[in-house]
Amino acid sequence: MANHHTMTQERQSGLDGPEMPPPRGSRFGMRRVVRLALLVCLVATSAFIAGFGLFADHIGHLSAPRDIDDADGIIVLTGGQSRIDAAVSLLKAGKGKRLLISGVNPVARADDLRIATGSEAELFDCCVDIDHAALDTIGNAEESAKWVQANAYSSIILVTNNYHMPRSLLEMQRLLPDSKVYPYPVVNTPLDNGAWLAKPDALRVLATEYTKYVGALVREVIPLPRNTGVSTHAKLTKATVHHD
Repeated sequence: MANHHTMTQERQSGLDGPEMPPPRGSRFGMRRVVRLALLVCLVATSAFIAGFGLFADHIGHLSAPRDIDDADGIIVLTGGQSRIDAAVSLLKAGKGKRLLISGVNPVARADDLRIATGSEAELFDCCVDIDHAALDTIGNAEESAKWVQANAYSSIILVTNNYHMPRSLLEMQRLLPDSKVYPYPVVNTPLDNGAWLAKPDALRVLATEYTKYVGALVREVIPLPRNTGVSTHAKLTKATVHHD
């Protein structure tokens, strides 16, 4: 009887009734959080799109300088034959003492590169180094920094494609803050005057590169540890030409 009496009291007091709705203030607070999150996403998306427009326009105006200052060394980041051709031409013109070709496929021989660029054996034998270790732009910068430090260079000419230059410069200057880096952008496809808007392939490459560039900028704010010591075991070798 006591239990029955207790249950009756609970029903009468509303304890077994439907749950009470959350307070009105808490619903409004949740809506404000959702609206704020949507606003942040909208602003971030708008900034990303606007930044891409500025990035693409900047790339479209990049071109190889007609006359570039001499430097201690020349570094070319692999990714296209025209890049290496341009770097070798700079070396032949005496714009640098030595050339580093960074990110070469491990199966590629120095002789293959020499023949592809139409260079003399003596030039490659005396003044060209090949890096097989780098697998991406960050690796290019790390191996290049070791090469610069090992040779005690204070200035370099950086050769890569125009769309790749902003990120390459960012990574290079991150590891070589005390060195002068002269950009030498190689242009394969003209992208000035908004030409990239009418070229789907160029638009895709620019969008991909811009996303990577933004990621590199984020790493400026949240730096990751780097191993740039000259003593590490880098696969950097002298480009000795082997005659068959």
